[in-house]
Amino acid sequence: MFESLSSKLDKAFQNLKGEARITDVNVAETIREIRRALLDADVNYDVAREFTKKIQEKALGSDVLTSVNPGQQFTKIVFDELVETFGGEKSDIAVAHTPPTVILIAGLQGSGKTTFVGKLAKYLKQEHKRNPLLAAADVYRPAAVNQLKSLASQIDVPVYSIERQDAVRVAKEAVAMAKSLAMDTVIIDTAGRLHVDEEMMNEVAEIKKAVNPHEILFVVDSMTGQDAVNTAKEFNERIDYDGVVLTKLDGDTRGGAALSIKTVVNKPIKFVSTGEKLDALSPFYPDRMAQRILGMGDVVSLVEKAQKEFDEDEAKRLQGRISSDKFDLEDFLEQIQKIKKMGDFSDLVSMIPGASKALDNNEIDEDAFKPIEAIIYSMTPEERQNPDILNGTRRRRIAAGSGTTVREINDLIKQFEQMKKMMKTMSKMGKMGRALQGLKNLPIGK
Repeated sequence: MFESLSSKLDKAFQNLKGEARITDVNVAETIREIRRALLDADVNYDVAREFTKKIQEKALGSDVLTSVNPGQQFTKIVFDELVETFGGEKSDIAVAHTPPTVILIAGLQGSGKTTFVGKLAKYLKQEHKRNPLLAAADVYRPAAVNQLKSLASQIDVPVYSIERQDAVRVAKEAVAMAKSLAMDTVIIDTAGRLHVDEEMMNEVAEIKKAVNPHEILFVVDSMTGQDAVNTAKEFNERIDYDGVVLTKLDGDTRGGAALSIKTVVNKPIKFVSTGEKLDALSPFYPDRMAQRILGMGDVVSLVEKAQKEFDEDEAKRLQGRISSDKFDLEDFLEQIQKIKKMGDFSDLVSMIPGASKALDNNEIDEDAFKPIEAIIYSMTPEERQNPDILNGTRRRRIAAGSGTTVREINDLIKQFEQMKKMMKTMSKMGKMGRALQGLKNLPIGK
C-alpha cells in the first residue's frame, strides 16, 4: 500500500541528504516535492497545503541535533506530522455499559460494507471474546442477505433477517433478540446505493434513531480517492458517525483518502481492510501507518501477525527438530501454510523496514509458493521425511505429478538443504532461542 507515495517522498528527502544543515533553500525545494507527491496521491488540496505548511514551519523553527543529520531530522518532522494527520493515536470502538453493544455499519454499495461486517464479527469474536449477532438490514438486495449469511456461517455467527423489506424492524428485532439470548454485540448491515441519495440517508437515520447505536462506522472504498472523502463528508453531516473504515487498501497505491479523511471530517480511522479474506482486517494505528509510508516498516504489526500463527510450544518443537537434524519437507510445508495465513505477501513485505525499497516496490507474486507446494504434495510421506532417497526416477514422477520440471525439483531440494544448514547453525549459536524470546517479550499493543 502507498508504494507510489512512499517512493516520491523518499525522492523528496534526497534534497536534504548530504546537507550540513537545514536552510530556507533546501527546505523549500523539499516541501515542493512533498506537496507534489501528496497531490499526485489524490490528497485533498487544502490538506496537502496545510500539511506542508506545518512541516516547513517546524523544519525552519527547529535546531538540528548534533547526533542526527538534517535528512534524518526532517524525516522525523514529516513522520510526526503524518501521525497527527492520521489522528495521533489508535481509536477503539465503543463498548456498552449494559450489553448488547450495538454497532451500525453504513456506506455506499460496492465499498465492501457487508464483507466488513463479517470481518468485524470475526475480529471481535477472536480478539475480544465477544458473542456477536449480525442484523441483515440491507433488505432490498436478496444477494446482500445471502452474502451476510454465507460470511456468518464461516465464523459460526448467527444472522437475524426477515422476509419483509423493513430495515428498521430488522434492526430493532435483532437488538431485542440479542438481549433475550444474552449476546453482547449486534452488528447492523445497512443498505447501500451506488451514490448518496435521500432515501438511503433517511433510512440510516431512522435506524439510528430506533436502536440508538453505541458506535456508527462509515465504510469507504479507499481506491475512490477524493470521491471517498466527499462521500464521507456527506454521510457525516447526516448521521454523525463515530469512525471510518478504509477498505481495499491493498489495491490503493496512492493513499489520498487515508491521508485526507481524518482532517476533512474530523473522525478517526478505526479499521483498515487489505483483502477479501475474513481475517484481513486490522485496527488502525496512526504511527504504524506513518512508518510504512516512510519506508520504516511496521515490525510490531508483523510480530502480532506471526504470534497468531506461531505459538511458543510450536516454536520449541520446531527448534528441537532443527537441532536434531530432523526438520524435513513436511515441516517446511507446514511453515509455508502458516506464512500464507498471515495475509497478503505484499502487505507483509511492506512491514519489513526497507524491504519495499530494496525490491524497488515491485509486486510480490501471490502464487510464489504454489510450485513448491505442488512438488511437496506430489511426494510420498517417506520422500518428504527423507529427501535423500529422491533418485532420478522419483524426481521424474514428482515432476509429472506436480506439473513442474526435474530442474525445479533439484533447485528446491538444494535450497531446502542450504536452509536446513543455516537454521541448524543459528540454533547451535542460540540465536533462534533469543529471537523467539525477544518476540515473546516485545511490548505488543502497549
